[in-house]
Amino acid sequence: MKVTKAIIPAAGLGTRVLPASKAIPKEMLPIVDKPAIQYIVEEAVQSGITDILIITNRGKSAMEDHFDRAPELEERLLQSGKQDLYDQMVQISRMANIQYVRQKETKGLGHAVLCAKSFVGNDPFAVLYGDDVIISDLPACGQLCRTYEEFGLATVGIKQVSKEQILKYSSLQVSPIRDNLFKVTDMIEKPKPSEVLSLYSILGRCVLPAKIFDILEQTPPGAGGEIQLTDAMLQLARTEGMVGIDYVGTRYDMGNKLGILQASIEVGLQHPKIGAALREYLKKLAEKL
Repeated sequence: MKVTKAIIPAAGLGTRVLPASKAIPKEMLPIVDKPAIQYIVEEAVQSGITDILIITNRGKSAMEDHFDRAPELEERLLQSGKQDLYDQMVQISRMANIQYVRQKETKGLGHAVLCAKSFVGNDPFAVLYGDDVIISDLPACGQLCRTYEEFGLATVGIKQVSKEQILKYSSLQVSPIRDNLFKVTDMIEKPKPSEVLSLYSILGRCVLPAKIFDILEQTPPGAGGEIQLTDAMLQLARTEGMVGIDYVGTRYDMGNKLGILQASIEVGLQHPKIGAALREYLKKLAEKL
């Protein structure tokens, strides 16, 4: 079944990037000249997604404004002869059918996904984590969608992380299928060192069947006292199987100060207008380090 719906959980408080996120949603922090959330929406659209639900929270209305029309700005751009910029601004509002719902209590990623139950209905859907920007010539979400459509099983985007990082993420039990595809049969969220199953973790993307909602409704709070999506996905992995894809792309953690800087620098180096100048600046800077 073709995947055309996606949800973007973006209700987190952004405490890791304070004070920048005190008044500005961390999803609106820029990577060069676009907010992080726009990169995620663009990836979804390029993957064939037509309907997107963004899970928000109090103080996050700037995201809604960004994907809306801005008549005064658009009129000023036209009057100034800036047709290209005008076209870009209008296109932002036309990328997809974007809806919003508030997660009234921050009870974890599983709870955030559960807020999308009425939006999803009985359809499979993609989840693009609001903290994770993935830059790739082949959209990461699209790689997962094609895998889901082939196998008909829940599909998770996975990457190997360090021994230190795995304790903060989820650890997966995997076995090879072919190429960059793996069978996932077990997982644990935020494992203790003795509980690590492998250094493969779910990072940033997954595609799930609608039956995950019934599981989430019966899932008790887990690590951190929150409803963990991985706890619900574990049931799917153990009962009917799950596919992990080591997707092609570079992931940037936009909930992390270093990740934000890395994204800005690496994406900036590829920017058609400032890439060359940034490269020369970094070369000169490196001489002083």
